[in-house]
Amino acid sequence: MYSGTVSIAPMMAWTDRHARYFLRLISKRTMLYTEMVTTGALIHGDRHGFLRYHTDERPIVLQLGGSRPDDLADCSLMAEDAGYDEVNLNVGCPSDRVKKGRFGAGLMAEPELVAECIAAMRSKVDIPVTVKCRIGIDDMDDESALDEFVGIVAAAGCEHFIVHARKAWLQGLSPKENRDVPPLKYEVVYRLKQARPSLRVTINGGIKTLESMQQHLQHVDAVMLGREAYHNPYLLAQFDAQFYGSDEAPRSRQDVVHALLPYIEQELAEGTALHAMTRHLHGLFLGCRGAKAWRRFLSENDNKAGAGTEVLLHALEQVQ
Repeated sequence: MYSGTVSIAPMMAWTDRHARYFLRLISKRTMLYTEMVTTGALIHGDRHGFLRYHTDERPIVLQLGGSRPDDLADCSLMAEDAGYDEVNLNVGCPSDRVKKGRFGAGLMAEPELVAECIAAMRSKVDIPVTVKCRIGIDDMDDESALDEFVGIVAAAGCEHFIVHARKAWLQGLSPKENRDVPPLKYEVVYRLKQARPSLRVTINGGIKTLESMQQHLQHVDAVMLGREAYHNPYLLAQFDAQFYGSDEAPRSRQDVVHALLPYIEQELAEGTALHAMTRHLHGLFLGCRGAKAWRRFLSENDNKAGAGTEVLLHALEQVQ
């Protein structure tokens, strides 16, 4: 399947199935990613829960964390059987938990192992298998090490690399600091695409505006947004027209809320807490009059016993 021009990054504790369903109401075409799911969680844990998604979320990518080729192959098959459009291997997360588990950004130092993982995954599935990585880790040279890594992994059959244009410092920086402190070096990702034009290259890191997205697309194949898409979700309302040629008018912010109500009612009936869904909506009215009142009303009322969709309708009155 064609990988979209624009995608939303996998973000732990943020891009769960409720957030993805909400974002899909704003953009029909933007590619959505799950949070990272470890192979151990899928093999030994609540497989149905980790793989669960609403069909309206598609196109959707499952991101896996792990470093055992057989386990990754088995989990890739689970993803394909569950209807995911792609499966992605995490080679970029710098958290302590990831380092201890021998996956995430630390794998950039083991390109042969990553290649073995990709080959095993591709041997089991027909859907695309992709890699999300950094430009490097610690004292690696930004360009030569990245080019070597990509070359080895591409030889195993990976045709699409999503590159966060920052290094990850596994020694000395916290995961939060790794999202901001290492400088962005977009030109390194641009030159990777120039050197390997046959590969599909998506750029990620610090991208916040339509203008910057269009600028990046002069050099690479696609762009991935992270935190900006979460904090300012209505930015996605412009994507289908700008990047996919749609002539369909996007939903208004109010219409997005109303379109979400049946989903929330169904989830409430199944025992999902209202807060688990509404916590993703705080940024919907960013920049609008009443945005602060909207956020405050949700925060003060979505955890109350028996809270239902009336909370959203009353919250809408704050911005209308």
